[in-house]
Amino acid sequence: MPELPEVETIRRLLAEGRRGGPPLPGQRITGAQVLWERTVAEPDAALFVARVTGQEILSLGRRGKYLRLNLSRDVLLIHLRMSGDLWLEPLEEPPHRHHRVIFDLSSGYRLGFNNARKFGRLWLVEDPAPWLDKLGPEPLDEAFTVTDFYARLHPRRRRLKPLLLDQTFLAGLGNIYTDEALHRAHLHPLRIANTLTVQEAAALLDSIRFVLREGLRQNGASIDWVYRGGGFQNTFQVYQRTGQPCHTCGTPIRRIIVGQRSTHFCPRCQPLRE
Repeated sequence: MPELPEVETIRRLLAEGRRGGPPLPGQRITGAQVLWERTVAEPDAALFVARVTGQEILSLGRRGKYLRLNLSRDVLLIHLRMSGDLWLEPLEEPPHRHHRVIFDLSSGYRLGFNNARKFGRLWLVEDPAPWLDKLGPEPLDEAFTVTDFYARLHPRRRRLKPLLLDQTFLAGLGNIYTDEALHRAHLHPLRIANTLTVQEAAALLDSIRFVLREGLRQNGASIDWVYRGGGFQNTFQVYQRTGQPCHTCGTPIRRIIVGQRSTHFCPRCQPLRE
């Protein structure tokens, strides 16, 4: 699933015109087609097409794992889920077979929501607050301090791995960056959150920010056939490295299931301490 660095990379490339076509801001949506109706969560497909057609794309934003297209009347929220992506392509080319929603643009290009596994969703709404306000803090927000992070950790008797994946606790993390951050902070994924010291919380927040920024620097991770152009997978320390030696100590990386999610860690660098 695309995480904060992948979603932010897509936002940045679309906004800057480095995604195979011109920048999206300033373009008008001249037409739309919903090719798989369940992709549009709100409103229904016919009303979605009628409302979005004619609107101008003013700017692109991101909140957690949501892309936000600010239109002249509405807000288009996009959640990529497992395999979603956004492609810009000339109108004269046939749409890709995995496009589920397409938008014709005034520039002569098409914006296609490509979604091979069909889990991604779109919402066209006047007010995105019901979706975005429930999310936790942005981990790269400098106003979010170690004191704030510790105060969120301290009351919770949850294991670190599922807690960090909880988007209402912290927005934007998924399997990849959580495993990488826990390894860098020398914390076991099964450690209980309220047992962390202030120093350990500071190390964890620093590690989260480090791996996210490194992911952004490398345009995210390309670990699946649906993603293109990222390089962060070349620097993984633990994720998808089961049985391979830890780059720090040489101990084989272990894989366990935590909350139905694959979890990778080094048993020596990340001992379980209660």
